[in-house]
Amino acid sequence: MTDVFAPVFLATDFSVQGPYVGLLRAAAMKVEPRLNVADLIHDLPAFEPAAAGMLLAALLPFLPERAVVAAVVDPGVGGDRPALAVELAGRWLIGPGNGLFDAAVADALAQGGRAVRHEILWRPERLSASFHGRDLFVPVAAMLACGYDKARLLGPGRETGPAGPPAVERRRIIYTDGYGNCMSGLREAEVRGWKYLQLGDGRRLARARTFCAVPPGEAFWYVNSLGLAEIAVNGGSASAVLGLSRGDRVRLAE
Repeated sequence: MTDVFAPVFLATDFSVQGPYVGLLRAAAMKVEPRLNVADLIHDLPAFEPAAAGMLLAALLPFLPERAVVAAVVDPGVGGDRPALAVELAGRWLIGPGNGLFDAAVADALAQGGRAVRHEILWRPERLSASFHGRDLFVPVAAMLACGYDKARLLGPGRETGPAGPPAVERRRIIYTDGYGNCMSGLREAEVRGWKYLQLGDGRRLARARTFCAVPPGEAFWYVNSLGLAEIAVNGGSASAVLGLSRGDRVRLAE
């Protein structure tokens, strides 16, 4: 083990209600009480690993380089999906092998980096059927953050190729924040030069730089601070005003 611990970030679809997030934190503290454990997000798109993975990939560049992320969006918990540890440019992603990390891997490779995938071999004395976040993923994340020998925890590393979501999957609403702003999976590079975003019912929204560039109550789209194309209303909720929800399709238009 090392004397300087890496930070651990928690990213789930659990919400902050109930005991689940607290139990994740407790699991990390059982490994090492001095760990710095931070809540990254707990309302990732529920039951949708691909959509959650697109949002997670957009968040990763803002984390410290040594960050260890325990990410859990796991509708197949207790099934035969693998438990994975993926190493990306010095960061670790720990969680289910169900497509949750595909977008992050694709981003890393597109930037000339490497993605090394390990299957998690370590198992606790008791592994519940339905809470692998507490019993498996967070303890492994904490041990990696503490500098435990990887050979005790993980199988051999294997470089993985790009398997990110296809372009059509990015052209939809993947997340609605507390203000009602609706994020799509479209990245900044994909929307460069486009003026309009068309909704599934044919309505077209003009592009603006930010909220104050349009009158109060007007709907528009812009590239948000995470680098995702987002639909918003100045002073209002795009979700409510436009009747949008997760999964709704959008497309770029001139």
